[in-house]
Amino acid sequence: MAKNLLLVESPAKAKTINKYLGKDFTVLASYGHVRDLVPKEGAVDPEHGFAMRYALIDKNEKHVDAIAKAAKGAEHLYLATDPDREGEAISWHIAEILKERGLLANRSLERVVFTEITPRAIKEAMTRPRAIAEPLVDAQQARRALDYLVGFNLSPVLWRKVQRGLSAGRVQSPALRMIVEREEEIEAFIAREYWTIEGEVAHPSQQFNAKLTKLDGKKVEQFTLTDETDAHAARDRIVRDAAGMLQVTDVTSKERKRRPSPPFITSTLQQEAARKLGFTTRRTMQVAQKLYEGLPIGAEGTVGLITYMRTDSVNLSQDAIVEIRDVIARDFGTRAVPDKPNTYTTKSKNAQEAHEAIRPSSALRTPASVAKYLPDDERRLYELIWKRAVASQMVPATLNTVSVDLAAGSEHSFRVSGTTVVDPGFLAVYEEGKDTKGADDDEEGRKLPAMKTGDRLPLNRVVADQHFTEPPPRFSEASLVKALEEYGIGRPSTYASIISTLQARKYVELENRRFRPTDVGRAVSKFLSAHFTQYVDYDFTAKLEDELDAVSRGEEAWVPLMERFWKSFKTLVDDKKDNIDRADAGSVRVLGTDPKSGRPVSARIGKFGPLVQIGTSEDEEKPQFASLKPGQSIYSISLEHALELFGLPRTLGESNGEAVTVGIGRFGAFAKRGSTYASLAKEDDPYAISFERAVELIEQKEEIARNRIIKQWDGYDVQVLNGRFGPYLSDGKLNGRIPKDRDPATLSLVEAQQMLEATGKPMRARFAKKATKKVAAKKTAEAAPKKAAAKKPTAKKAAKKATKKAAKTSTAKKASAKKVSKVAVEKAATKAAALADDDTPF
Repeated sequence: MAKNLLLVESPAKAKTINKYLGKDFTVLASYGHVRDLVPKEGAVDPEHGFAMRYALIDKNEKHVDAIAKAAKGAEHLYLATDPDREGEAISWHIAEILKERGLLANRSLERVVFTEITPRAIKEAMTRPRAIAEPLVDAQQARRALDYLVGFNLSPVLWRKVQRGLSAGRVQSPALRMIVEREEEIEAFIAREYWTIEGEVAHPSQQFNAKLTKLDGKKVEQFTLTDETDAHAARDRIVRDAAGMLQVTDVTSKERKRRPSPPFITSTLQQEAARKLGFTTRRTMQVAQKLYEGLPIGAEGTVGLITYMRTDSVNLSQDAIVEIRDVIARDFGTRAVPDKPNTYTTKSKNAQEAHEAIRPSSALRTPASVAKYLPDDERRLYELIWKRAVASQMVPATLNTVSVDLAAGSEHSFRVSGTTVVDPGFLAVYEEGKDTKGADDDEEGRKLPAMKTGDRLPLNRVVADQHFTEPPPRFSEASLVKALEEYGIGRPSTYASIISTLQARKYVELENRRFRPTDVGRAVSKFLSAHFTQYVDYDFTAKLEDELDAVSRGEEAWVPLMERFWKSFKTLVDDKKDNIDRADAGSVRVLGTDPKSGRPVSARIGKFGPLVQIGTSEDEEKPQFASLKPGQSIYSISLEHALELFGLPRTLGESNGEAVTVGIGRFGAFAKRGSTYASLAKEDDPYAISFERAVELIEQKEEIARNRIIKQWDGYDVQVLNGRFGPYLSDGKLNGRIPKDRDPATLSLVEAQQMLEATGKPMRARFAKKATKKVAAKKTAEAAPKKAAAKKPTAKKAAKKATKKAAKTSTAKKASAKKVSKVAVEKAATKAAALADDDTPF
């Protein structure tokens, strides 16, 4: 057994590091977090200094046991988890576990930190071990405790007031509010009409279009022309006054420098990967993790290709800058290297947690040199990181913008601009992407012909175009991360988990790569915004993040921070539990009255999601319910459209002596005839589908059923069947493949049995369960007469006993009903709270 044990988080990292440290070291992985709060009420105890009860994470028990076993035979223990507060906390948890097991006696235990997995960085880190940083651990524990307390206490309120099964998180809730408020802005937006006028200029060497900037002696604004009549009248005046010619009145040329963007931090990497590669934030971080931990690069073996990917710092090490400048001089010439290295200012107060920006561990490994060794995702992300880091140390780009004013008579004027690149500088390597196109983007790269004051140019025609203002766009992953960063909500390690949590809870959906809140998400956000205003407030959330950062820097103690938060939060939760009804919660919207019954019509969040309802639960007559169509929302549906939804099921007519109906069931819209149910296609509207189309779908379903069995043998379970993906074999337990070159109809029984034996796989669980239930039911039925006979003599005694027991328990059951309900809510809240941790990096 090696005398030194070094512990990291992932097996990939362990494998890479192991070959750098030699036979004196054993390198093991913890496989991420090793302990978490017990999933029960009281895991965080506010009455006793917010004491936290931890338990081993089940899936990692075997890894902890392996660490403990290796620690017994080691003299020196090194904790080399990630260089941030999460990594520091994992090191602390491992140390606590080893201490509890009595494995730290007579052994040294030290913390080592490195931000890149290279031989130099690791060996250097081993020469500078330190103790576990308690402030970083305190900050992580405070964050975890806050998330637990918010989730565990707020989720049951959502259950009672909005819908069962919901949960709320400390950081994810303000992010949801941001998405919901943008949706409400879009819905409230009223488009305004405006017109623009352009002139087509026929310059002898190049035709171009110029925009109208002055009309009737006044500057043209966006809403100077707001209807067709005025726009066409203005166009006619310009054509009349110009008389077919424009005169150049002014030519200005302005040269400017554009500096490169700083190297990536976590948020900017996520934004650019979303814009340029179409990656989700989670995918970006997963791919970056692989690049950081190490991949096999030919003769070099396994190499960590980038520095640590969770960082707020835009700084580069001196060694990295020297290497990058050498690469720039070699590949782009010495003119592309600035006299002094470019420096950038870090916005985050906590950038010291991770020492560098995200960069290649060696700029000498160009994207071209490693491309053949990397999977596609890793290759594309590495290229992005390499280019951004190299570009950050190059000279600025020199751009020249030329603007030309052209008079159309004495009262009107056009302008055209063009920007050309004089010296590309860093643009030869990299240009940052944009979320939306700006007004100046049209002139980028446009080269204008040479013009001078006094030139007269032919005016081909004047064109008036109609436009309408557009609502703000929904958030994309890139723009949402940018907004979260600007508001100070969350931290680099949490953006991906915030977004994935919102999607997992079905609070938001991606539509054309933009986030749209679901009705459930809107109900949750409205409820929290109305009744827990402070806790979804952007400034409050950002301030709390700043306080946690102060804890991590050792400037503030974590328990007083928790006390300040908990006192007001708990008081508010207790008050809202009892003083809000569902209507107040924002999950019910009254639309009007049903003209047929005179009962109220409402849109609400029901047990299984959004619906519309006629009547109330207090009425003698039961309420009627109807599901919403795709794209409809309880927050925008009208009374008229709501009443239309009660038109199902519809009877379309009769076919083969049986009624043909259309309805919506648990699995979507369907057409039915007799015992045959046929799902409607995506393009079929159950409210408008024709009788002929419904019959067509039903008969297609029946045809498939008729042709399902290709071949079977009497007395044997084996069948040749037609399936969704082609012919296959089945015996009710196993499904097997049929070679493509064999005609299924010509198989013999022996061949079918041999193929099933060779390729058979168990049937899917839900079908297997059904089969098992049928068999069990059959056995029960067969055994029933025997059991009945055996029990016959004691039947009267049993009945008497049961009557007494029922009498005793009847009152007890009623008394405990409320208690059982409370226990159920608490159990469910525990589960919801476990999901409410916004800040656990994957």
